[in-house]
Amino acid sequence: VQLVESGGGSVQVGGSLRLSCAGSGRSFDELTVAWFRQAPGKEREFVVADSWSGGKIYYADSVKGRFTISRDNAKNTVYLQMNGLKPDDTAVYYCAADLRAYTRESYYTDDRSYDYWGQGTQVTVSS
Repeated sequence: VQLVESGGGSVQVGGSLRLSCAGSGRSFDELTVAWFRQAPGKEREFVVADSWSGGKIYYADSVKGRFTISRDNAKNTVYLQMNGLKPDDTAVYYCAADLRAYTRESYYTDDRSYDYWGQGTQVTVSS
């Protein structure tokens, strides 16, 4: 599975961006997909995950109500709509995918659960 992110950029506080992650090599309706991010000097952190099984979606508390994940399986693409951006959202955003589905939320939020990763796209939010 190959993943390619796009849509990053620079915005001001309160602005919006939509990230895209285009996949190939496997149908997206068979994949759990997620977004993680990594800010300079910090660990990679979970943002959101969407399981292919059961329609479960999990959001990090820091982005709930502001970010929305969606997918277009026909286009093998997953999106991350980010509204109300804050300086703390500045990071490299990574798309991740895996063939497995889990019963526990903790697996979805752990980056070790994902076998496939994109190269990342930079998001910078300035005040």
